[in-house]
Amino acid sequence: MKNITFIVWDNIKTLFFALVIALIIRSLFFQPFYIPSSSMEPTLLIGDRIFVSKYSYGYSKHSFPFSPSNYKKRIFKKDPKQGDLIVFKTPADNRTDYIKRLIGLPGDQIKFTNGNIFINGKEITKKKIDNKFEIRCGVSNFNVSIYEETLPNGVKYIAAYRETGSMQNSDLYTVPNDHYFFLGDNRDCSKDSRYLSSVGYVKNLNLVGKAQLVFFSNDTVKGSILKIWNLHNSLRIKRFFKKL
Repeated sequence: MKNITFIVWDNIKTLFFALVIALIIRSLFFQPFYIPSSSMEPTLLIGDRIFVSKYSYGYSKHSFPFSPSNYKKRIFKKDPKQGDLIVFKTPADNRTDYIKRLIGLPGDQIKFTNGNIFINGKEITKKKIDNKFEIRCGVSNFNVSIYEETLPNGVKYIAAYRETGSMQNSDLYTVPNDHYFFLGDNRDCSKDSRYLSSVGYVKNLNLVGKAQLVFFSNDTVKGSILKIWNLHNSLRIKRFFKKL
């Protein structure tokens, strides 16, 4: 009986320490996230699973599960850079995780004119690389043109635009102090900082971490990962361990 009690207690301790270690890794180093929407296509696809580094911008209450603390500062703070792919808590509820690309820094003025982005009066350079690309938006597909854009700091990335997009022209956005302006790479299928009532400007405190790597990807249209017999069709092997 004593041996059984010892074995049970030993297993409980092992499980407890394993959970503590997992919590430390998740909170301070890397956290996995699942991509459920097409707002970042073609950079991130529905069904991608990514690792996000929690240390990239320092730590806030949102670095920990359930955002438990009311502490309103970030320790070991590091400033993000234009072009970073960042997971953040939406300002609307401070709980929902979004991933978007950082476009505007504090004090920047951003405006959309004829579908082009202007930052502080200067147009972001766009180079068309594909004009027959089909992309997802919810349950629908539509044709887009793919561009390589270059931000003022030299960071390059790809973005998708419809010929008659949803945000051809806009008012002038002025990013407040200690806030950021985010866009989805799937420009006409993304709820982001352009929509002030639902996302808008994002506080530095709300930054969770920087997307670093796609470690697994499964095309949910072709089948669930639970359908083991169909994995040869649904797994996107070429996206495994893709650096972002």
